[in-house]
Amino acid sequence: MSKRPIRRRPQRRAKASPTPSRSPKTPQPLTPFGRELTTKRRGEISELAFALAAARHGFGIAKPFGDSERYDIILDPSHLPAPPTAPPNPDARPRLVRVQVKSSTQLQNGLYHINAHRRINGRAVPYKLSEIDFIVAYIIPEDSWFILPLAHIHGQTSLLFRPKRSPIPSPYNDYRESWHLLHQPDGLTFA
Repeated sequence: MSKRPIRRRPQRRAKASPTPSRSPKTPQPLTPFGRELTTKRRGEISELAFALAAARHGFGIAKPFGDSERYDIILDPSHLPAPPTAPPNPDARPRLVRVQVKSSTQLQNGLYHINAHRRINGRAVPYKLSEIDFIVAYIIPEDSWFILPLAHIHGQTSLLFRPKRSPIPSPYNDYRESWHLLHQPDGLTFA
């Protein structure tokens, strides 16, 4: 009798006991700025946020068609109460305010940086008084608006803003949430 070789069944590996897995982090809902993919997208969202904030302050809002103009938004303050220093004039034509909206999301060396310029052939060129009336800087993490008349910062191509809680005073603190300045511009006049 010949002996047959004993065939052994391959042993099954014992399943490793599952290691205690860490529960996946619950994803936090992202704000529109958290989903931002490009600076252009952040700019578009900032413009929408400004339009909403300005509407809440009682301004009429207009958006230029396309993005070829130097300004992002036009404000119409004509239906707001006149400043106390201005005599009422029912025949006055509306003064429209041209606004360029800028925004910043991150601190760099303890400051928020805003580019207050446009580019021509790759060169930073400051805005002209004939192009816009205001630069509005939105510091996104602090939800702060700085309303800067271009005449007050004319010629500058870069602006630095200190955080709200900074012990060092910022040169632009007087412009933080100064919506009243938008009532007193030398804006465009239309017939």
